[in-house]
Amino acid sequence: MAKAPITEIFSTLKSYAQKLSDGERTPAEIATALNDWAHESADSVRAKIHEEVEAAVLKMGFVKREEFDALAKEVAALKKKSPAKKAAKKSPAKKIAKKAPTKKAASR
Repeated sequence: MAKAPITEIFSTLKSYAQKLSDGERTPAEIATALNDWAHESADSVRAKIHEEVEAAVLKMGFVKREEFDALAKEVAALKKKSPAKKAAKKSPAKKIAKKAPTKKAASR
């Protein structure tokens, strides 16, 4: 796996050296082309690393900080709404009617 990037580097350098020796390109043009190629390669490597890290993190079951913060914010908003809804849903306490005292039959 490590041989491919090294082979690519040598191939690119050989190509630029050949163009320089053939007079097709000036040293400044070669330097600019090499600089551009290095930046493109670095961007490509960064993107690949990012993809691999994302896949590994998801596989382990972790969540991104941004996702966690958004969820925490949503939960906080739900908690604020929750007490008002509970108060509205509660029905008034049932009143228990007291029975009128029964008169005892007078014993005669």
